[in-house]
Amino acid sequence: MPKPALHSLHVHPLKSVRGYAPAEAVVEPWGLAGDRRWMVVEPEGRYVTQRQQPRLALIAAESLPGGAIRLSAPGREPLTVEVPQDRDTVPVEVWKDKVEAVPASDAASAWIGDWLGTELRLVHLDDPAVRRPITSEFGRPGETVSFADGFPLLLTALSSLDALNSLIAQGDHADEGPLPMNRFRPNVVVDGTAPWAEDDWSRIAIGEITFRVTKPCGRCVVTTTDQSSAERGKEPLRTLARHRRFGDQLVFGQNLVPETTGTLRVGDPVEILE
Repeated sequence: MPKPALHSLHVHPLKSVRGYAPAEAVVEPWGLAGDRRWMVVEPEGRYVTQRQQPRLALIAAESLPGGAIRLSAPGREPLTVEVPQDRDTVPVEVWKDKVEAVPASDAASAWIGDWLGTELRLVHLDDPAVRRPITSEFGRPGETVSFADGFPLLLTALSSLDALNSLIAQGDHADEGPLPMNRFRPNVVVDGTAPWAEDDWSRIAIGEITFRVTKPCGRCVVTTTDQSSAERGKEPLRTLARHRRFGDQLVFGQNLVPETTGTLRVGDPVEILE
């Protein structure tokens, strides 16, 4: 088996829409630079994801210099959204966390709302160093996170996806597989490990950056959403329920918190420290 290495990096500038895969990415204390710094919310501030709006999968977001993003969707004129300036923060909610965020321009919110056919707002996380502490029991004092579900980075492994797809092929909905990795929306994908080896990790190094492995990632209906069509099926949740149930969660991947910062590059070695 080849030595473990970083296979790919994935940045999602706008939570729950399509991101991009750079060859390198800066790791900040709260995640990859630019990752999940923008979010769609209902008028009263509650977060909106593919759970409620699967057509978010058809929007693509790309980071631009200075924190701006470029949004595109089929049949729509692309839109550049600048980081909002001189606007007061508004309270928003992501899971059970109350967070102050800055509203984007009315034009940006209208672009999103028109695509989804409902009134929505686009907001920006202006200061991730202080806005949202990690509230999980697995977080430590002073640790913060972007608009990601709970932790700064999500790791998945190619071998585990292969194993999962093999199980799907044996099940009742084999025609839905094999599934691509984008169903799981990771930040870092590793290669050269045994299937499910990541379950036993507690601390790793990727290149020169070290990470604490906090907890397995519980999966939801977003994983059943085809990221190219926004159509939903039964997999992988049906198979995860049979083979990867940890307590009350269906698990694929591991959440990470950076212990150090720096730059990750595709091909960096992965070392299991603990």
